[in-house]
Order: sequence, then structure tokens, then C-alpha cells
Amino acid sequence: MTALEALQTYFGYDSFRPMQAEIIESVLAGNDTLALLPTGGGKSLCFQVPTLVMAAGDSEGEGLCLVITPLIALMKDQVANLRERGILATAIYTGMSREEQRTALDNCLYGPYRFLYVSPERLESEEFLKRVTQLPICLIAVDEAHCISQWGYDFRPSYLRIAEIRNVLDVPVLALTATATPEVVEDIQHQLGFRQPNVFRTSFARENLHYVVRRTDDKQGQLLHILQRVPGSAIVYVRNRKRTRELAEFINSQLSTFNLADYYHAGLPASERNAKQQAWKNSQTRIIVCTNAFGMGIDKPDVRLVIHYDLPDSIEAYFQEAGRAGRDGQQAWCVLLYSERDKAIVKQRIPNNYPPAEEVERVYQLLCDYLTIGLGSGRDATFALDVEQFCTDMHLPFLTTYSALQLLTNAGYIIYNDEQDLQPRVRITLDKEDLYHLDESPFQERLLSALMRRYTGIFTEAQFIHLPRLAEDLGSTEFAVNSSLIALAKQHIIRYIPAQRVSIVHFPVPRQAEVNLSARVYADRRKVFADKLQAMLEYAENDHYCRSQLMLGYFGEPEAPLCGACDICIANRKAEVSNQQPKVQYCYNPV
Repeated sequence: MTALEALQTYFGYDSFRPMQAEIIESVLAGNDTLALLPTGGGKSLCFQVPTLVMAAGDSEGEGLCLVITPLIALMKDQVANLRERGILATAIYTGMSREEQRTALDNCLYGPYRFLYVSPERLESEEFLKRVTQLPICLIAVDEAHCISQWGYDFRPSYLRIAEIRNVLDVPVLALTATATPEVVEDIQHQLGFRQPNVFRTSFARENLHYVVRRTDDKQGQLLHILQRVPGSAIVYVRNRKRTRELAEFINSQLSTFNLADYYHAGLPASERNAKQQAWKNSQTRIIVCTNAFGMGIDKPDVRLVIHYDLPDSIEAYFQEAGRAGRDGQQAWCVLLYSERDKAIVKQRIPNNYPPAEEVERVYQLLCDYLTIGLGSGRDATFALDVEQFCTDMHLPFLTTYSALQLLTNAGYIIYNDEQDLQPRVRITLDKEDLYHLDESPFQERLLSALMRRYTGIFTEAQFIHLPRLAEDLGSTEFAVNSSLIALAKQHIIRYIPAQRVSIVHFPVPRQAEVNLSARVYADRRKVFADKLQAMLEYAENDHYCRSQLMLGYFGEPEAPLCGACDICIANRKAEVSNQQPKVQYCYNPV
């Protein structure tokens, strides 16, 4: 099977997008490959197609791609999409029981599975690293590869463990990202142990996107003005969860269109987030006001407008989020609202994100005390943590505490995962013999039998359960299973913890007497963060250069053409023609 045949057979496309064929050819040749494709450029096909080709060419039909991605929602979506196409794929992520994880790995070992998606934190598990070496892996795909670089805007230390896997798996690696500066490009290849430099990139220039900065002291008024001028689907990014709701309610109160705006952030229950996301994707909701938790992996082609109400932390983050506009190739606008007050607000992010080292030490010790972890103990322990409650109980400021948890993660003292969806858990509190004397309903009896059969150890500790699977076993519905579990809990037959959204803290090492933050974790990263903020400020305050050209130059495209449609190009063109009417192609700027 050729790459084009795989594309046509499994995905129904007649041809590849720009650069996809070259990237796939490089992977099939066994080369380590770094692919830089813009958001919406079809990165997933670059590892899916060659995996299917390699599996078809194997005499025993083996071939498994290990996909490492930090986006749990994206891995779930891709697994579902692959299965719909008849391609076996699975994922391992936080919230799955050990039995479910073992089952997924066994399926990859013994069954004709083609894709195993895991989060980078999974690489911290010695048990997983031992099992993964037994799997028939033919390719390692690293999504959001900029996370491996200390110079990237979203550095994740767990990504560094990929190099260890490469020491025991003699297979090519494909690294994928949508945004990377020249320094990040070089660092990604170094951290992943590329045998030789090998980079494929398309131009980040998208002629249909127009970048605009609106300076205003009345952001709400300017927001309404733009939303009224530009029809079509829109995303409004803010940095504060509370503000997502407030701003959505404000838009709905000022504009009369029914169900115009909704809000989204990571703190909402999974079912509510999914419903809001689906309504927006189906254009039942026109505007989604959200934090940066929204948008990853969402391929809605007809977004006409992306507005940043607050200044992002970096040009990379802004470029990626703004790039969700106009994926259908039609005209779209990326608007940044900026006021003079923003400069002081942005500067305050530096101490908020990088509190003094002694404050990080204090948070660590108080966290261990809060979780009753003694000195030298706690290795491999995992806890659910309500950070807001922790801050309240220990009299800590929320922002600096949250940042301290991130720094402690980068330094390897803990692994903090913010807002994870945990599946429900069940422990049977009665002995097996006592269950035989119960007078439960036939359905409850079948449910208890299914729990005992499927989840070993359910009598000794709470086990994560999978409601859809239990419902399928019983030929029933998730609602009926959940209702029966609640009833059994009220009868004190089981202990039932429903699905919840919590933050998780894992201790990969025992509690330490003191915290030492290396320069790589603290001083160097603080400087990188400050430099990126400054670059973002300079972009917002720029009065002289085409914004598209300025942004693309940041990513190493100094010859990027003038867009001719951004606010700077328009102003410059007006100056050129003096008092004459500018040409139409330079003045079409509806925002």
C-alpha cells in the first residue's frame, strides 16, 4: 500500500495538502522528522498515514504508532475518529483504572491496534516504560513538540523522557508543532536525539487572515462594535474564568440575537463543556467566550473572527489561537484589544508566574503538611487537590500558589495536573458472603456481579469504573447504572464516588527537606517568559510595520510579504496617497 492509497482508502481524500506528502515520505524512509505545519494544516495525517502503510507492509501485519500529546480532549477525539474509520486505536490518560490501562496495553500487544495515544506524564511511570518496550511500535509521534523545548512557550519537563524511550526503541520519531522560533526548532531536534537535522516547514503566512490591534479604553464597546460589523462564527479569548461568563452575559444583554454567546473554561463539568463546544461547532451558538482551554484540536473551518480581549503571554500563543480563524481559506480577522492599562497588568504576570524561590519552598512544605506526607515518604502517592480550598485553609494567595505548583512540577518534586476528569469509583464494602444474603433487585444483583467480574480488588480499594462499558455489559443505559450505584451506596453496600473534575498531585519522589530550583527551571525560564511578554507588548504597540510581516518575522520568515489589509498597511497606504481615496484592496477592513 502506498501513502496515497492509504489516504484514499482510510480517509477518503484524493490528494495531500502542501508538505504532507514530503513529511510522510521522510518518515517512511526511517528518518527522524520535524514538521512545522500551521494550525489546521493536517498534522495528524502525517503520522497516521505512514503508520498504516508500515502496518500493511509488515508480513505479520504489525505496526503501532505511539502518539505523545498533552491534549486529552484531542486524543479522545482522534481515537473516536479512527475507530469510526475502522482503525483500531486506544488512549491512556489520567482517570483510567490500572486494569483499564493494562487492558489497553494488552490490546496493543496482542491485537491489531495501530495507534496508542498517551499524555507526556505517562512517561514518568516506570511500569509504563517497561511495558512500552514490549509493544510492536514502528513510529513515535510527538504532538505539540514545542513543549519539549525550554525556549518554547509551554515547556513540559515530562517530554524530556521521550529521549529515554528512544534509547530502547529503534524507530523513527516524528515531531509536530504549529509554532516554533528558530531556537525552538533547533532545541526540539536536540532534545529528541535526532540522528541528523531534518525539518519540513510550510510558510506560516495565511493571506486570508488580517491581523488588527484596536487600542481602546472601552474594550466592551469595541467588542460589541466588532461583533456587529463582522458576521459569522467568533471566538473571544480572555484570561479569567469568571470573565468568560460575565462577558458572554454582557454580549447577550446588549445584542438581541437569541442564543448569541456562550462561555467555556476548564473548570466546567465535562458534559457541560462538551455540550457548549458541540453547540458552537454546529453554529447553534455564534460566539464562544473562553479561556485558552478552548480550541485545541477543534477544526471548525468557518470561524470569521478571533478576538483577544486580554493580551496573551507570547506571540506564539497568540499566533496559534488567532490561527483558528479562516481555516476554510475565506477572509477572517484576528483582533487584539489593547489599552494602556494592559502594560502594567502584563508586567505583573512576571512575579505572579515566577514567585520568589522561598515562596515556592513554602508552598511545597505546606502542601506536604496538608496532605500529611512525612519527610522521606510519599513516593508514588497520588492525591486529588482542591487548590482553592488548599489556599484558603493555608492562607496562601491563589495565583502565586498555582505558579509554585507548576514550578515544582518542572523541578521534578511533584507532578501537578490541573482540572482532570476522573471516572467514577466504586468499592464494595461488604464481604462476598454477605452479598449472598442481600435482598437486592435483579438488576442490582447483575450489576454487582459485573463489578466483581470486571474489577479485581474492588473489595479492598475503590476502583475506577467505566459506566458505558458496564451499561453495555448489562444491556442497559448509563443513567440506569448510575442510579443503581447511588441506591447501593445509600444501602451501604458499596462506596460510590461519582465522576468528578479535580486537580491531581502525584509525588514521583519522597518528600524532600528543601527545594532547590535550578537555573533551567527558574532563572532561565523567568527570563524567557519576560522576553516573550515584552515581544507581545511590542507587537501590540507597533505603529510602523505590517502586523502580519512583524509576526511572521518572529518565526523566522523575514521575507514575509505585506498583507495589505491590516491596520498598519491601511494607515501606510493612506499616507502614501495623501488625501486621495485609498485603493479598495487596501481599505477593506470591516472591523
